[in-house]
Amino acid sequence: MQERPITDWLPLTKKEVEKRGWDELDVILISGDAYVDHPAFGTAVIGRIMESEGLKVGIVAQPNWQDDLRDFRKLGKPKYFFGVTAGCMDSMVNHYTANKRLRSNDSYTPGGEAGFRPDYATTVYSNILKEIYPDVPVLIGGIEASLRRVTHYDYWADKLFPSILVDSKADMLVYGMGEQPLREIIRGVKSGKQLSELTDINQVAFIQKQSDALPAVGDWETVELASHEVCLEDKIKYASNFKIVEVESNKWQANRITQAVGADLLVINPPFKTMEEVEMDKSFDLPYTRLPHPKYKKRGPIPAYEMIKFSVNMHRGCFGGCSFCTISAHQGKFIASRSEKSIMKEVDEITKHPEFKGYISDLGGPSANMYRMKGKDESICAKCVSPSCIHPVICNNLDTNHTPLTEIYRKVDAHPGIKKAFVGSGVRYDLLVDDFNKNNQDGNHDEYMEQLITRHVSGRLKVAPEHTSDATLRVMRKPSFKYFHAFKKKYDEISAKFGLKQPLIPYFISSHPGCEEEDMANLAAETKDLGFQLEQVQDFTPTPMTVAEVIYYSGVHPYTLQPIKTAKTREEKQNQNKYFFWYKAEYKDWIRNRLTYLKRPDLAQRLLGFRNNKTSWKK
Repeated sequence: MQERPITDWLPLTKKEVEKRGWDELDVILISGDAYVDHPAFGTAVIGRIMESEGLKVGIVAQPNWQDDLRDFRKLGKPKYFFGVTAGCMDSMVNHYTANKRLRSNDSYTPGGEAGFRPDYATTVYSNILKEIYPDVPVLIGGIEASLRRVTHYDYWADKLFPSILVDSKADMLVYGMGEQPLREIIRGVKSGKQLSELTDINQVAFIQKQSDALPAVGDWETVELASHEVCLEDKIKYASNFKIVEVESNKWQANRITQAVGADLLVINPPFKTMEEVEMDKSFDLPYTRLPHPKYKKRGPIPAYEMIKFSVNMHRGCFGGCSFCTISAHQGKFIASRSEKSIMKEVDEITKHPEFKGYISDLGGPSANMYRMKGKDESICAKCVSPSCIHPVICNNLDTNHTPLTEIYRKVDAHPGIKKAFVGSGVRYDLLVDDFNKNNQDGNHDEYMEQLITRHVSGRLKVAPEHTSDATLRVMRKPSFKYFHAFKKKYDEISAKFGLKQPLIPYFISSHPGCEEEDMANLAAETKDLGFQLEQVQDFTPTPMTVAEVIYYSGVHPYTLQPIKTAKTREEKQNQNKYFFWYKAEYKDWIRNRLTYLKRPDLAQRLLGFRNNKTSWKK
């Protein structure tokens, strides 16, 4: 295989900068992830966008923050600003389990090795840059910055933090998917403006003095949140803040948000409208090598890259609005889809990859089957303030036609370089259940399901009912478990029709707000009755900018301000989690004793059967 020239990647070293004939960089990106030049990795996307706008861009990937800080100096001082991101994950989620145990690996590091980024990476990197280069502006972005843009509860420190702009000392924050605000920022700095002057751009946040007048921008109206100091004293005010932030984040014509922090004022400008197809294509069609930087060859594969290198992301956003999920908080609830031409072009690119053997691992997105779904009458969407298009019921204005997606599956199938294309993303099964989704035009959901099941399942199909308790599911913003039963029935019928044995793999969460221990025992019994021994399970982790995080911290639902019980101690969380594994010998006695203590011997019988010998029923 012929090696590509190093100049095909954005430069990581001074030598690579010089090979391009550059004396100075316009922007230097600091990232908590290794540099993979692929559209699934945010640093690559941001770097390539800047490059497309004519900027000279360099990357410092996973700098050492514990030595003499030479990594932060190695590319020199940029002409315009430093861009800082923790990477594709919040650094605390990346580092710690739900039990706050340190993880032993990092999927965004060569060899999966842990320890190559700090806790609260955005803040650490930004503070270092401010110390070394006090006169150079710092722009922060990515998941960590985006979801920590206002006062937020941090599960790992067990306290409220102010906007990340305060602790990081950064000059500006880009939230959400950054292509649109970034292009505006680049045009602004190229015209001679400072970052601090670009206060009229959508989808950015910054800090100003409370005594200063707010920038006058068109017809923007402003909504004021309870101050950070009030939130520290009043959990209900904190919960009320969240509702405002979530509603404004999901509107087409949103208001500007402000929040007092000490003598300062946090200002969050309204988001851009969701990207159109042309804009999406422009982002995905940039000249990515689709490969990790060659410097990592001797350090081993990067697990996150290995997982997605032969996958195609067809859309962004999610209109589910699940209480525990950050996708809509970061990517938005409105779906931004690529054109069929752009998708097929990427399929062509994948077939040229030196290691490609003919199998695409995923044709998907945040949810596999939301491609091209939007409002039938978008003027209704323009006024909508609901955080979900499908909870508590599916909006009758939502076009859930699966035909465009089915057609793409067929075209990829017909590609001469493709042996098989799988759907690895989770399928939103409730969209495919007619009892729940009344918007099934011409039965196209059944056609989609048949195409999916017969052609695109790699042994097993992932779906996420998340729970069996209707009360818990309402808090999660998920549909009743009865619809999973209906989906499974249809799935089994199609599988039997074609003689296929491809098990469903359901995902579940324990300890979610609104879930009590008996609910978990019921979950175990109900899934056992369906023939499942659960594997894909997780304990709830409160992550910033989610409804569930607000409930966990405040004890109330941010929309109703009514109390909701939540498992909070390690013992309570572990107790709930154990029910997933009723089939393991080491848990059987504990479950039997525990259910007897809870006065639910009926559940013990369903899970384990009766035992005649006497046992001490202690908590």
